[in-house]
Amino acid sequence: MASNKILVIDDTTVVRVKVREMLPPGNFEVLEAKDGVEGLNFILQEKLSLIMLDFLLPKMSGWEVFQQVQAHPELRKIPLVIMSGRKEEVTEKITEPFEYFEFLGKPFDQKQLIGAIKLAMAKAKQPRPELVSVGAVASVKNGTSLNSGVANSTVVTPSVATPSVATPSIATSSVVTPSVVTPSTGGVSEAEINALNEKIVKMQAEIDGLKKQLTQVVTFIKQKIK
Repeated sequence: MASNKILVIDDTTVVRVKVREMLPPGNFEVLEAKDGVEGLNFILQEKLSLIMLDFLLPKMSGWEVFQQVQAHPELRKIPLVIMSGRKEEVTEKITEPFEYFEFLGKPFDQKQLIGAIKLAMAKAKQPRPELVSVGAVASVKNGTSLNSGVANSTVVTPSVATPSVATPSIATSSVVTPSVVTPSTGGVSEAEINALNEKIVKMQAEIDGLKKQLTQVVTFIKQKIK
């Protein structure tokens, strides 16, 4: 019996079948999802050894699935391979280098697939910043919440260690992380709260990108003034 479960989330049947056929027989159990909602449900319900995620998906995009996974302290530990026919589709949302997951361009051969899986498993073991809870993450369309079986969902707020630079000085504006509105007895619907939480996850991802860019600018300036 296969001890490793690999989830392939791709709306193209050919890709899902191709991954299944390229993997060594007997070592893996391959689960297939044809859209983001179905894929996220598998992620919540199954104990997975690897996720292969297409970036462009119906119902819920690969980017949205990625955000939901990264917002949870346990799910983000699962090795992840993001697939796309155009790498720029991924880099528009996620800044390189891809420290905690691996990218696999389409089309791919067996050697590239196995190599991407090995790298994803190695990257998943890298130490990562702590998560700060911001309440519930939006429910998927069939009603299954990312909170299923856990307390609160979270978003990534890695602290960026900015080296001190003597000259020139850089004034950095403080980034305020918005807090989630929690429903009261006064009539705010759950759908509105879920929509706010989803926006917060997206805003946090943009903030993380800005922090990384700031670190790169500071490093560049230090190199120039040496």
